[in-house]
Amino acid sequence: MALILQYINDMHIFMDKYGDPRTNPWFLMSSPFPTLFICLSYIYLVKVLGPRFMENRKPYELKNVLIVYNFLQVLFSAWLFYEIGAAGWFTGRYSFQCQPVDHSKNPQTMRMVHACWWYYFSKFTEFFDTIFFVLRKKFDHVSTLHVIHHGVMPMSVWFGVKFTPGGHSTFFGLLNTFVHIVMYSYYMLAAMGPQLRPYLWWKKYLTTLQMVQFVGIMVHAFQLLFIDCDYPRAFVWWIGMHAVMFFFLFKDFYNQSYSKPKVRARSPQPRTTELADDVMYKNGALKNGFSAHANGHAHGLVRARTVLPAGN
Repeated sequence: MALILQYINDMHIFMDKYGDPRTNPWFLMSSPFPTLFICLSYIYLVKVLGPRFMENRKPYELKNVLIVYNFLQVLFSAWLFYEIGAAGWFTGRYSFQCQPVDHSKNPQTMRMVHACWWYYFSKFTEFFDTIFFVLRKKFDHVSTLHVIHHGVMPMSVWFGVKFTPGGHSTFFGLLNTFVHIVMYSYYMLAAMGPQLRPYLWWKKYLTTLQMVQFVGIMVHAFQLLFIDCDYPRAFVWWIGMHAVMFFFLFKDFYNQSYSKPKVRARSPQPRTTELADDVMYKNGALKNGFSAHANGHAHGLVRARTVLPAGN
């Protein structure tokens, strides 16, 4: 026990020494353990505690809650996209080839630092995507991909805000928040009911947009392995490998969802039977992060039908 406490104390000393002094005193930034605890609690809640709680209960009807929640997420993502852009990427101050971290307290620089923290906080609000699945008993949507995507992102972004708030890695957040604007807009429209479903044919392309996002993040990060830039190599690998992992996870989801041939049952006397009221992207693949989003996050609503032989 003494060794564990010593290890924790040494880690805190390291964090205080090498962490960015501007963010060290901020909420949840002094130590990685609160964020780790929240992430582990989220996983336990959606995989164990939540399903137990709902086992003998009827699914909750959350239509209005989902509409409001997704609308707020659209606004939050749009604000973050604007702040990250206005603090650097839209101003000409930031270089797409190499952007070191500015450690000054210049007002424009601090605007980006604050945007980084709010982006970190947004990874917690995305937990509600999964919580709503559990409350609606959509347990098949709480897939490994979905939980990994949401459970990993807050911890991943924490290190960026702790050590490198601003600079090259914020391109990740710029792309991710843009994707989340589109994604949560889709979810909001889908939650409004079946009358809008004919206009939501583009759900397939949201997963494509996610994969394009991760390719952009990979290229943007890994270019620093071949050029001289005053940016920590450890974070180049950290961000780049996250993008690689999520790209292949989303690609696997895309192949399973859209590349397999669809089999139709035939009958001389067909009849139509309702199979599901609102089938979503089973793996929740649209959630990315810094997600991932990043939103981390695909769950578009559709109505599925099948043809069964008479008498079945």
